[in-house]
Amino acid sequence: MTVVVGTAGHIDHGKTTLLRALTGIDADRLPEERRRGMTIDVGYAHLALDDGSELDFVDVPGHDRLVGNMLVGAGEIDAVLLVVAADDGPRAQTIEHLELLDALGIRQCVAAVTKADLASADRLAEVVEATRALLGRTALAGGPVVIVSAERGDGLADLRACIVALRDEVTAADPVGGRPGRLAIDRAFAVRGRGTVVTGTLRGDPVTRGQALRLIPGDGDAVARVREVQVHGRSVERAGPGRAAFAVGRVDLDRLRRGVVLAGGADVVESSRFLVAIRPATRVRAAAPPPTLPRDGARATLHLGTDHLTVRVVRAGRESAVLDDGAATAILRLDRPIAVAIGDRFVLRDPAAGSATAGGLVIDPLPARGIARRRATPARLMALAAAAGAPAETVLAPLVDLHGALPVERLAEATAGRSAGAGSLAAGPLLLAPDVAAALAEAALALLAAGAGTDLLAPGVTVPAVRGALAATIRRTVTVERRDADAAATAFLEALVRAGRVARTGEQLHLPGAIATPAARAREALDRLVMSLDKPMPPPLGAAARAAGCPPEAVRTLAAVGEIVRVDDDLAFAAATYRRLEALALDLAERGPMTPAVYRDAIGSSRKYVMALLEEFGRRGLLVRTAEGHIPGPRRPVSPGR
Repeated sequence: MTVVVGTAGHIDHGKTTLLRALTGIDADRLPEERRRGMTIDVGYAHLALDDGSELDFVDVPGHDRLVGNMLVGAGEIDAVLLVVAADDGPRAQTIEHLELLDALGIRQCVAAVTKADLASADRLAEVVEATRALLGRTALAGGPVVIVSAERGDGLADLRACIVALRDEVTAADPVGGRPGRLAIDRAFAVRGRGTVVTGTLRGDPVTRGQALRLIPGDGDAVARVREVQVHGRSVERAGPGRAAFAVGRVDLDRLRRGVVLAGGADVVESSRFLVAIRPATRVRAAAPPPTLPRDGARATLHLGTDHLTVRVVRAGRESAVLDDGAATAILRLDRPIAVAIGDRFVLRDPAAGSATAGGLVIDPLPARGIARRRATPARLMALAAAAGAPAETVLAPLVDLHGALPVERLAEATAGRSAGAGSLAAGPLLLAPDVAAALAEAALALLAAGAGTDLLAPGVTVPAVRGALAATIRRTVTVERRDADAAATAFLEALVRAGRVARTGEQLHLPGAIATPAARAREALDRLVMSLDKPMPPPLGAAARAAGCPPEAVRTLAAVGEIVRVDDDLAFAAATYRRLEALALDLAERGPMTPAVYRDAIGSSRKYVMALLEEFGRRGLLVRTAEGHIPGPRRPVSPGR
């Protein structure tokens, strides 16, 4: 990676002059800047080192009215070169820049006390001590302080050595390597023969010539095709992290403003509401009041990347929690959508006073809505805030845990080739938090346990019934699309079957070992029922079914498959018994009109059963009643040869 170092310091303290002495490049690119002798907008330079590597520098303006421009550059730097003039000492913008850098979370610094040729030895020692004291009140404490003269060249070698050490420190501490490439635009212009050109600081993976990058914010699926890649004025096939310029096609210049991001992956999203961890801005001034967090509903100016806009800080509700060291979580509501990703650093400034009020990290660019907001507990918020600045695979588990479930496509870069996180389970289009996956498994097993034995011809509960119940459970627990919940329920059931926790027989699901086979269970119950119905005068059907352990559903199923024959609501015969009684009735009727008394004596039954059977035979057209008795009906079976 190429480390990007930003300058900081008061106006006229020699930042641009020092960069020119170090790199040979004049970072004041605008004619007005050169005419007035001051940096108005962000400028850029680079330094070639003896080992063949290069460093990028971002030169920012020091004027108090240009702090917004200063933050455009500071928002995309890795470390800082603080410049303090020996003849003037630390001044207002020195202090303000330090407060802003601390709020941005910059941790690596080297300070240069410039214009050494204009001050005595005692004055130099005084300014060095004052500079160290200011650094000591921020996260930049301990950074080396070097005395230099850009005019005479004094101390430049020592400063260069400190900058190389700074580069090594930043490289070793890089927490976000391996994320898809992204470039926050700080300049966009047209070049004859090349078309539209954008410049910025490239983060994450390299970007190659010909690659398509998403335009965020943009209209739908807006894409910019990289026609040419330049690094430090040279055309290359690909650019790694650091300063870069892209000639892009398929996008009009008016859509490529400062603040727009070109992204190679799905981790950068368009959002106007996101979850952040904020901490009070450090007060470097000795007499300054103690820092406090913005109140709920406060308006502030957000500086993120190369963009800035007005936001409202929401510190009430479930997403608000107190973290360690006085930090807290909050929701930022924006006036318009911007490009944002987990781990992005930002500064909040008071629009009236112009000073930094807070700094922090984006911990969730698309926070939960609806029922999933109930999962925003302090413990989950603290876990996500602690991981937000770490590599993508570290952030994944607490992010999914906070939401309960997230679309896999949103987490594609984080999950590719890595573990899904502690206990998380990929279920179709969703990644489920451990507790959600456990609750679904428990619900499925409980449903199968409750449904066991309710249908003796089936091994458990139907697949659609269990799948529907799980999809409903998902929708009651987390906020996802219905189609995603249905697909996740299907995938989750398949995973339970593969793991052996659920057994499947056809379209039925059951607990492993709870049912031998459908036929065995049905035969066992049928045998008990048939034994009680296998007689000319069987007991009432309801009583016989209860005694045999057959619920009403099983009785209806047995009748439907012809194992028992229902004559009326509470009278049934085993199928074999019924066929014998039917055959005997037809045989007697063939010999002559059969009276109920004759049939009663033949089967050894009572009039109640005889009349019920004769009415059933009549309904089926097997017999016809006459004055003399019952004779064969039109639907009687015809013997072969007749």
